[in-house]
Amino acid sequence: MEATTNTSDPLISVRDLSVSFRLDRRTTFEAVTSVSFDVPRNATVALVGESGSGKSVTALALLGLLPRENSIVDAKSRIMFGGRNLAQLSFREMQDVRGAEISMIFQEPMTSLNPVFTVGFQIEEALRLHMGITGAKARRRAIEVLAEVGIPEPDRRIDMYPSQMSGGQQQRVMIAMAIACEPKLLIADEPTTALDVTIQKQILDLISALQKRRQMSVLFITHDLAVVGEIADQVIVMRNGEIREQGPAKQIFEQPQDTYTRALLQCRPQLDRRPQRLPVIEDFMGSGDGPGDIPDRVRGVSAGDAIVLRVRDLGKSFYSREGLFGRREFKAVRNVSFDLPKGKTLGLVGESGSGKTTVGLTLMRLHEATTGEALFEGRDILGMSAKEFLQYKRRIQIIFQNPYASLNPRFIVGQILTEPMEIHGIGSSAQERTELAFELLAKVGLPEVSFYKYPHEFSGGQRQRIAIARCLTLKPDILICDESVSALDVSVQAQVLNLLGDLQAEFGLSYIFISHDLAVVKYISDQIMVMNDGAIVEIGNSDDVYRNPREEYTQRLLASIPKGWQGSRATA
Repeated sequence: MEATTNTSDPLISVRDLSVSFRLDRRTTFEAVTSVSFDVPRNATVALVGESGSGKSVTALALLGLLPRENSIVDAKSRIMFGGRNLAQLSFREMQDVRGAEISMIFQEPMTSLNPVFTVGFQIEEALRLHMGITGAKARRRAIEVLAEVGIPEPDRRIDMYPSQMSGGQQQRVMIAMAIACEPKLLIADEPTTALDVTIQKQILDLISALQKRRQMSVLFITHDLAVVGEIADQVIVMRNGEIREQGPAKQIFEQPQDTYTRALLQCRPQLDRRPQRLPVIEDFMGSGDGPGDIPDRVRGVSAGDAIVLRVRDLGKSFYSREGLFGRREFKAVRNVSFDLPKGKTLGLVGESGSGKTTVGLTLMRLHEATTGEALFEGRDILGMSAKEFLQYKRRIQIIFQNPYASLNPRFIVGQILTEPMEIHGIGSSAQERTELAFELLAKVGLPEVSFYKYPHEFSGGQRQRIAIARCLTLKPDILICDESVSALDVSVQAQVLNLLGDLQAEFGLSYIFISHDLAVVKYISDQIMVMNDGAIVEIGNSDDVYRNPREEYTQRLLASIPKGWQGSRATA
């Protein structure tokens, strides 16, 4: 059911908000242009758009958190809250508003929580600064809000440091800090993007419950419309710093008026079908009609498929010191066995800590296996010497999750692509390697001029394409994709998934696709392997696992997938 809202008296009213940034003495970049919207009382408003759309800049402007040295808020901008224009308040006056009346949850809790202070100290600090509560009373209040956000044993965990908590618990601590002073407006900036599907559902349910219980307003910022359908009463769609469409969630999902909104709704993989390629933004923005009817792709493995990799009883343990002479063993991977057919995709899913990434890194020998074998062309690549493995190393490549961290910022793209070829003796000359690099850039949809640029000159999706091209320089048989699309906007994600599908069809590549996004895994995978606590819970053809999950753990994972508007409140 949608919340009843009083739109005649909004909690906060934004009119003609324009924000620009000084790039140098003569150049400015307009990030937000004449944005106007209301956040009603006791309602959740979702601000949706791709990276660079201006949604986070808009939220930071509401709180006065834009960098003072190079940001410019237009003098005509009005952010009316409690009878005051926040855009005209002094820095000291905004300090009184932040935390007390308007709070914000940031995307990455590990960079938002101070690692040298306990979580209790950080919550108590907010209470002391904004409410004047100190001592034992502040500690009791901190324990209360930790309990309210679902932290187990809050009286004990209040003295923990952020590093001693899981990602989901850290995000709950961030929410506890944000609500400690009972704000009227809670801004949540991509609070679930990097979380497992089960933790994401818990956080969404928590924010929704807190909004109703405390009767506060929520401005929820995200690029994922499936998440929006679960939580929002009203939706604002932004692109290139402008609002393209806004209205009640029911209207946006069932009768979107803007072409861009319709494109965003179509880009995300759907659970009920698997088209041969995913629609992308450009399919809609030209004619507005979309890509037309795309036939479905048949996925699955059969007994006759040739096997490129056989893994048997793979185990990986990590050890830590215990006492003076002892050590403690942690089994990250336990007795994992599977076959990877040629030209097929094995989806590897599970929550954080399930061991899925450790499996991928161990197969690459970035971790040394404790037990087991991995047979590639009949030879155990885990048992051979480093020198012997070198000739196989180029045939098993990995695409890491973060393209911002996996590309050397000091190298131009040309060096990034040609260095692996030089190491492994591919190409007889520098000219031949350069020509091959040009071919690969074209293959991943980048122009030749990209060869001469640095990674920072590209968007996240373009960087991931460069990372894929780097893997292809070595002509691998197997690509391990470790959360390689989880940090991307849904539209860019669709482009990369289409690219992976095209490359698989052309070169017969085999993929091990590691992800916590189960909708993406279902779209790309022929077979799915579910892991929990280092062991395989369930394995089978992707359609079989999704339609008839045998294990309770798999059922719980699938139940946590955001269903969007059609699956959540459309029939409520």
